[in-house]
Amino acid sequence: MLKSIDKLGAGLSFLIVFSLLCFASCSSDNEEDLFGDDICDTTDVSYAEFIAPTMQTYCNSCHGTVAPSAGIVTATYEGLRVVALDGRLVGSINHEPGYSPMPQGQPILQECIRLKIQAWVQDGAEDN
Repeated sequence: MLKSIDKLGAGLSFLIVFSLLCFASCSSDNEEDLFGDDICDTTDVSYAEFIAPTMQTYCNSCHGTVAPSAGIVTATYEGLRVVALDGRLVGSINHEPGYSPMPQGQPILQECIRLKIQAWVQDGAEDN
């Protein structure tokens, strides 16, 4: 009888500890509170404020004005506009079949960066 009481006590103790751990892991946090409001705003993407700095960070080391790779210049608005309007910019950054994946030898750009570039191109690739 004493052994069955010990087993019952051990089982009850385990159940209490397990329940406490389960309830402690629950919270009322939502994704927005935990991760912030990371909405990718693709409205009014500016060449001067977003596109040019992005090209500087990811593209201009190979596609600058001095000996640009494949003859593609991303360091100037005029050069970038050509590949933006003919589809090569979006095709390359999205690693689409038939296009050279860019940046070359690097992982695909973050989705929000690609979406902003696409929005800028769809809006006419303006020098804004």
